[in-house]
Amino acid sequence: MLSKYLKKYWFLITLTILLVAIQAIISLYLPDLMSDIVDKGITKGDTDYIWRVGGKMLLVSFISVIAAVLASYSSSIVSMGLGKDLREAIFKKVTSFSLEDMNKFSTSSLITRTTNDVTQIQQATIMILRMVVMAPVMAVGGIFMAIQKDAKLTSILLVSVPVMLLGLGIIAWIVAPLFKSMQKKIDKLNLVVRERVTGIRVIRAFNKEDYEKGRFSEANNDLTRTALIVNRISSVLFPYMMIVMNFTTIAIIWFGAKQIDAGTLQVGQMMAVMQYVMQIMFSFIMISVIFIFLPRASVSNQRIKEVLTTETKIKESENAIKVKSSPTWFEDINNNFKGIVEFDNVTFKYPGAAEPVLKNISFKALPGKITAIIGSTGSGKSTLLNLITRFYDVTSGSVKIDDIDIREIPFEIMRKNIGYATQKAFIFSGTIRENIRFGREWITNDMVENAADISQVLEFASKYPEGLDYQIDQAGLNLSGGQKQRISIARAIAGKPRIYLFDDTFSALDFKTDAKVRTRLFKETKDATVIIVAQRVATIMHADQIIVLKDGEIAGIGTHEELMKTSEVYQDIVYSQLSKEEIQ
Repeated sequence: MLSKYLKKYWFLITLTILLVAIQAIISLYLPDLMSDIVDKGITKGDTDYIWRVGGKMLLVSFISVIAAVLASYSSSIVSMGLGKDLREAIFKKVTSFSLEDMNKFSTSSLITRTTNDVTQIQQATIMILRMVVMAPVMAVGGIFMAIQKDAKLTSILLVSVPVMLLGLGIIAWIVAPLFKSMQKKIDKLNLVVRERVTGIRVIRAFNKEDYEKGRFSEANNDLTRTALIVNRISSVLFPYMMIVMNFTTIAIIWFGAKQIDAGTLQVGQMMAVMQYVMQIMFSFIMISVIFIFLPRASVSNQRIKEVLTTETKIKESENAIKVKSSPTWFEDINNNFKGIVEFDNVTFKYPGAAEPVLKNISFKALPGKITAIIGSTGSGKSTLLNLITRFYDVTSGSVKIDDIDIREIPFEIMRKNIGYATQKAFIFSGTIRENIRFGREWITNDMVENAADISQVLEFASKYPEGLDYQIDQAGLNLSGGQKQRISIARAIAGKPRIYLFDDTFSALDFKTDAKVRTRLFKETKDATVIIVAQRVATIMHADQIIVLKDGEIAGIGTHEELMKTSEVYQDIVYSQLSKEEIQ
């Protein structure tokens, strides 16, 4: 998967590999020069020789430093660039998810995958570029150079290398599963933190600060315990490697001294073999570092891959894509968009659910008319709106707009012409104006102010010195529930779409503000299709068409007066909320 994102950095990757190889080769050249000096010996008249050999050593050391700096720079660019591309790819993928796709991953897990997991990939990338290239060059080159100096003495590696690899393999085998566990525990910790922050009002209202602190401590301690186990096991690796290296050094000196005593080996050669063997062993230490990070990076890679390879359930159909091939497709459809919404024998069942939440739903909502939906909690009111916006696809039947199945309509056209105010008003950090416009640059300031006036946002915004440019805190914490709902309504109507969907959007408004908003709103939307989900009968009494839902089925359709005569379910709802005087 990563190869797809690394292709654009092929030049820098190649350059880094070349620079690291140069650095490794130069490091193999220095012991050879040192052994020549030791074996030759230096006398008073060897000034020219000292300058010549010393100059070579300084030159190769300078080249090695330059290569190391450039390799570090280029590998950092690759690593940081890869991280940026992965974060963008994950974010883009997540924004394309349907609600069904989103349910596969928790919010906290997606945040961890976008941040912590990408960081693990970045660290592994920079290490691989620096160490994976250097380690083999140093190991193979070191063995070759050591054998040239003395093959018999170099044969010590036949014992030390397998011993080192055996310990390395055992530690990697133990640690790898623990890294997967760590990432899941980071997900859990993020979940607790997110709930603690977003639910602060509920937590304080129920005086559960200590309980939440306990939950956090439990998750934090669980992650800490796993991290400590991993680090303790990993910490054994370096002492183990150093012990093997030290015993190898002792063995070289022991057997080398005997060969020197026998006259078959010179001191300089033994020192060179020792340095080459140390470089070989050091290359295995670098491999061990990679083995520590690679399992965790591998887990992170798999977690990122799960997100990026998830097939989005809700896609544009081939017909919708063909429509977009025309140069004027947007204008052609947009100009002819009427906004007639029709449900044709729709049944919908959530993935994994035993029973459908909506059954055999059929009705038509026309432009210039207000269609209201009312019913008890869990009757499927919000789900019905989710099908119109195509957050989910129907299980059977069809939802049509202007006699076209919404699965055949390009997303850009459909969602530009639908203004949706959600049941839970979500407010973004920024100004009130930015929340109403919500990135739609084609919406002018006049359109924003008009929408704010209709939704009674100006009523409270005018009390701030900044007006509509008043800065909202994260999640709208400095606004009341009613103020959030009014901003949500303004956001839905600012773009003047052809279809308006209001999902219980007036529930947090007082009756006076509710009446003002509805009066202004229905004048503004008189030529559009308006569908309102409501709990209050007073909100929808004057609708042109009221649909009564019960257990996912239509229990009645008609005006308020008609349903009062024909629908017992509607009558029960009305009598539970209004007095006889209010009904009349």
